[in-house]
Amino acid sequence: MPYPPVPSFEADERLRWVERVARLMDSQFQLPGTRFRFGLDPLLGLVPIVGDLSTTAVSIALLLTMLRHGASGAVVVRMGLNILIDTVIGGIPVVGNLFDFAYKSNERNVALLRRHYAEGRHQGSGRWLILSLLLGLTVVLGLAIWGSAALLHWGWQYLEKH
Repeated sequence: MPYPPVPSFEADERLRWVERVARLMDSQFQLPGTRFRFGLDPLLGLVPIVGDLSTTAVSIALLLTMLRHGASGAVVVRMGLNILIDTVIGGIPVVGNLFDFAYKSNERNVALLRRHYAEGRHQGSGRWLILSLLLGLTVVLGLAIWGSAALLHWGWQYLEKH
């Protein structure tokens, strides 16, 4: 049975919402006198743990919206990898903050979905893949939180001894 017609990317209000949120997170603001753009992602990333978790949550919400609108498994995996790279490297103090200004995972994901729509392959579903990616992200975030707590504990113990 053929799939029902799917509206174009521009005609679907929810996908336009994804694009607006991705722009807000990655490139809403411009550094005066330059072409350099940045969004809320690197700014929120300056707040330890909470900032990184909130930007990851927004990225996952965007990914879930794109998944519900026909992103195929292969596209979902690529999008998930963009989020994973942004989350893991973005969580590293100082280096991650600088990385967040350059690596715009949400806009990369919107571009992937746009290409997917343009190719007319937006009928697939990657629900199981996204669940696996979410589980993987949860494990990575849990390990990052555990590692941070262990490092703080070690530092505290070290300072108490000296």
